Amino acid sequence: MKVLDLSQPLGERTVLWPGSTPFRAEGPPSHGDDGYWARDLHLPEHIGTHLDAPVHCVPGGAAVADIPAERLVRPAVRIDARALCTGDPSWTLAAADVTAWEAEHGAIPAGAAVLLCTGWDAHVGDAARYRGDPLDYPGYGGDAAALLVGRGVAGIGIDTLGVDSGRNAGASPVHTTTLPAGLWHLEGLVGLAEVPAVGATLVVGVPRLVGGSGMPARVFALVP
Repeated sequence: MKVLDLSQPLGERTVLWPGSTPFRAEGPPSHGDDGYWARDLHLPEHIGTHLDAPVHCVPGGAAVADIPAERLVRPAVRIDARALCTGDPSWTLAAADVTAWEAEHGAIPAGAAVLLCTGWDAHVGDAARYRGDPLDYPGYGGDAAALLVGRGVAGIGIDTLGVDSGRNAGASPVHTTTLPAGLWHLEGLVGLAEVPAVGATLVVGVPRLVGGSGMPARVFALVP
């Protein structure tokens, strides 16, 4: 079993959503007389590689702690859209792109996690390129999101700052389609180019934050 880590390092250099509280770790500079060292962390719920829970845009929706563990360990399918995206920040995944993928690899099964590889994680160390100013990065399109809801998938993920493209972040057609249907999102993934189109298992390691709209996560793909 090969284990792929799909998570960004989390720290002071992690690219933030505009207006977010910066990551901060407070504590002593070294171990104390008791031999221990620990810090207090201050960070947004939506930072780096993180999970969006339905309550993020659905009043009364499931929070992070409410998502059953079995919904966070899912068979994964990966749509490699690098040749379609070609580095264009305005690109969005269309429903036709999904059905073309299915024609080659088979129907996306209910309960799967769908991972969209745009190659945008190559810019994760460059905030100006990764985030854009104003926001500018690829994402899912609203019709693709509706199709995946119809397929009954458990969640969707992407290697950009958000599942909606940067230019559509205000209207958020993907968030407002998938989260009300009970899906979760993974945003800020890295390394999706190494995940096979089919056959991997996704493991989302996320703390059970009570009432959380989101939470940083350590995400793995297990590849036989």
